[in-house]
Amino acid sequence: MRGATLAKWAAVATAVALAGTGCGGGDGGGGGGAEGIVSASWGDPQNPLEPANTNEVQGGKVLAMIFRGLKQYDPKSGAAENLLAEKIETTDSTNFTITVKDGWTFSNGEKVTAKSFVDAWNYGANLKNNQRNAFFFGQIEGYAQVHPESGEPTAQTMSGLKLVNDKVFTVKLTQKFSTWPDTLGYAAFSPLPQAFFTDHDAWVAKPIGNGPYTIQSYAKGSQMELVKWDGYPGEDKAQNGGVTLKVYTDNNTAYTDLVAGNLDLVDDVPASQLKNVEADLGDRYINQPAGIIQTLAFPFYDPAWNKPGQEKLRTGLSMAIDRDQITQTIFQNTRTPATDWTSPVLGEAGGFSETLCGDACKYNAAEAKKLVAEGGGIPGGTMKISYNADTGSHKEWVDAVCNSINRALGNTSACVGNPIGTFADFRNQITQSKMPGPFRAGWQMDYPLIQNFLQPLYYTGASSNDGKWTNQEFDDLVDKANAEADTATAVKTFQQAEEVLRDDMGAIPLWYQNGSAGYSERISDVTLNPFSVPVYEQITVN
Repeated sequence: MRGATLAKWAAVATAVALAGTGCGGGDGGGGGGAEGIVSASWGDPQNPLEPANTNEVQGGKVLAMIFRGLKQYDPKSGAAENLLAEKIETTDSTNFTITVKDGWTFSNGEKVTAKSFVDAWNYGANLKNNQRNAFFFGQIEGYAQVHPESGEPTAQTMSGLKLVNDKVFTVKLTQKFSTWPDTLGYAAFSPLPQAFFTDHDAWVAKPIGNGPYTIQSYAKGSQMELVKWDGYPGEDKAQNGGVTLKVYTDNNTAYTDLVAGNLDLVDDVPASQLKNVEADLGDRYINQPAGIIQTLAFPFYDPAWNKPGQEKLRTGLSMAIDRDQITQTIFQNTRTPATDWTSPVLGEAGGFSETLCGDACKYNAAEAKKLVAEGGGIPGGTMKISYNADTGSHKEWVDAVCNSINRALGNTSACVGNPIGTFADFRNQITQSKMPGPFRAGWQMDYPLIQNFLQPLYYTGASSNDGKWTNQEFDDLVDKANAEADTATAVKTFQQAEEVLRDDMGAIPLWYQNGSAGYSERISDVTLNPFSVPVYEQITVN
């Protein structure tokens, strides 16, 4: 089980899931008005859309439309700003008093109160509820009792979470955490209505939230229809009648539908279409920096991939990848070779470094071949890189990575791609620890803090530590950084932890990703936030 003392920071990638007509339009239904419906490409989420059980991008897109939390991340800067929080106060960075604003309700009419948060967080943390994001609540005192490393819970609620009245609740953390409030815009910290608890099955079938949209229908493998909620009290009201998310198992098909006028929005232009996109779409193509990094993770739970000395093997494999060539030829400069494990959007002050990975991230065929041999060679002689084959055009870059590795090692069978049908199947195999070798591990930030690129992915027992890498020195440095009150000192300490990650090559950083999208002439005001997710509520239908 995920450990009780493991989470000092909490985050995930949100960090964030075709039966209808091509473009929609007309009455949005369910209070959606007549502004018109936007159709957008999508993929089925891995899990039911419970806020504490969704840690992948497709499900995160929906949660971002149907929920609002204490904090909201600015769609331009990513800065955490109060939304449902009237104020969050502390004198010691350990004990926090949170006051919830009046005037907010769920779409079923229930009032959003302090209890809506307390109940939701206790539910998310409790081991018996099997929520994938339980780790996010681990910094709250009492988590060890509701989510023990082994055995049954000895409490049903966290002792550090106290309801004061309808508007106020208090939180006690296990250690100082000066920027903890900045994490509270992440969907796992969303409030839940009482309907979630009184008829859970009905809620899962048709989730009820407090965001600008409500879910009208969902047919797995086909589409989800969301409609504007006219009763939404926030300032970021939907400017359209709703959004129909259409499931595509191939992004090229989605792109073809967009160009043909049968789809309004594609938020991940496939690599194979980058050479055509400007001619096809002109100024309706968006290409901008985003807080996204692509890495190769390793299955450290497999003894064949977790032997002493294999840090040389992993470092050699990193040096066998010609990042410059791949990003230029495959991605048409919509990717930038990685020089650390974070993102350039952080800036130097935020912890991004152009030098931290150093030679380990530079192509050097001779040194790569030498280190792979010194590290014991590739287990079984052939390395399979697993990826989902349905979205993201991963086949092209995985093949290119393998070709680069094979060329550097002088062995045409050293590396091969291992396609897995759908994103959901791919994620299920990852969470069940069934990967036969390295696998793609993209990360989309939840907020622009260096911690968000390190602890959720590499801390022992963290919810998105899919390869199960573990290193006590790394964990200790992360804990130390979390306790720092001074931001600059904390960033330097996180970078020390990152150096530990580098020296063991716990994952291979490949490249930073731009956000890309294309849209039809039928819609306007299309933007991507710093997390590369469309700001759906701002889109207007012409």
